[in-house]
Amino acid sequence: MSDHFKTYLQSLRSDLARGNASEHTHRPSLKILLESLGDRLTATNEPRQVTDCGKPDMAVYQGPVLLGYVETKDVGVNLDTEERSTQLKRYRDALPNLILTDYLEFRWYVNGDRRVKASLATRTQDGRVKTRTGGPVAVAELLSQYLALKLPSVTKAKDLAERMAKLAGLMHHAALKTLEIEPDTGTLKGWLAAFEKTLLPHLAPDEFSDMYAQTLSYGLFAAKMSMTAGQDLRRDTAAGLLPETNPLLRSLFYHLAGPEVPPTVSWVIDDIVNLLNAADMEAVMADFGRGSLEKDPVVHFYETFLAAYDPEKRKVRGVYYTPEPVVSYIVRAIDHLLKTRFNRPWGLADPKTLILDPACGTGTFLYSVIALIYDTLCAHGQAGGWASYVSQSLLPRIFGFELLMASYAVAHLKLGLLLQEKGFDFPPGQRLGVYLTNTLDEGFKKAEVLPLTGFIAEESNPWVSGL
Repeated sequence: MSDHFKTYLQSLRSDLARGNASEHTHRPSLKILLESLGDRLTATNEPRQVTDCGKPDMAVYQGPVLLGYVETKDVGVNLDTEERSTQLKRYRDALPNLILTDYLEFRWYVNGDRRVKASLATRTQDGRVKTRTGGPVAVAELLSQYLALKLPSVTKAKDLAERMAKLAGLMHHAALKTLEIEPDTGTLKGWLAAFEKTLLPHLAPDEFSDMYAQTLSYGLFAAKMSMTAGQDLRRDTAAGLLPETNPLLRSLFYHLAGPEVPPTVSWVIDDIVNLLNAADMEAVMADFGRGSLEKDPVVHFYETFLAAYDPEKRKVRGVYYTPEPVVSYIVRAIDHLLKTRFNRPWGLADPKTLILDPACGTGTFLYSVIALIYDTLCAHGQAGGWASYVSQSLLPRIFGFELLMASYAVAHLKLGLLLQEKGFDFPPGQRLGVYLTNTLDEGFKKAEVLPLTGFIAEESNPWVSGL
């Protein structure tokens, strides 16, 4: 047996002999053991309040690189029962490299599946810790493989969406638990109240936590997409990377993911950042695709995300998308009627035609409208003036309203990508006319109720912006 394991077992025996040891008593000994097994290893023991909100008890790093997590239980706890618990299921679904241990037995899970288990020692009826024959060797091999695991880089959009969705599920749970323990002056409770006052009356904590998780996940994804190859995303600077086309998301992101975010949820945000930084984004973007509305990559990415995040959410909220042939027919029919019945030969491309989608979802109709307008200009030999046309004759008259935060973020992402692809770069101060608002609500809300509500109220009242 190596000296590291001898020291570890001796420490456990000493702690147990005092008769008042708990699960937390043994964490320092496990930390020392893990850090002794390689260069630049750090096992971070998280504070109690974070654990209560759903984070595994320890995170293991090699330098700045997160290797995996460890969930600890008290010596003698039945790990078969713990393995079947809701908590472990949540962790196994979301965390690709995880150990469950009662300090004597170690179970290693990769992508949710138990790969191997090994027992270092057993506890006898009289309370003594008895080393198992071959136990130290077996546990040393398990821990060595756990620390050496190199997860394959994500190269497929579907895989990235599913991995993000699993972490978003943890974020949803962590945010909900945070709301349960935060004082009324807490960050998340403040934002819940702000949204409830200005946009979504009777917004429940679970609904807000869902909105929070999806918004941050998609915001981080959009920020990463805006970066050049080789650049690493950082949580504290992500807000500045979001396009100026979406001022609400930029403002929200600073508060929801920046320095004000509680540590009870920041760890999951950091894990999504690590996932995006580790992904081969060039390969993901190549797989993500461009162009064809029939196989709309942004919507397909969101559908995959939502199916993995919460398949029932789509059914409950009616998150279904109009088929592309139907969208194309409706848009072309409106364009035709404008030309033949309303004496506007340029159809939807006519600068006097106001365009509004009152429930724009992920922006599928507006996407089709913009694509048709671009084709119209090309057909008339006006493609060279596209950038000027968009700035002066398109953005001031095309609008969409959406109430679901994630769909709103997706619409901004999709329409921004389309305009960028067609050769338009947004100048400072110009935004897309897609607003987070309730179409059926009154046209004006007071913003003085809470200090956080100002820009939410402004966003939810596009009439103030001149529409």
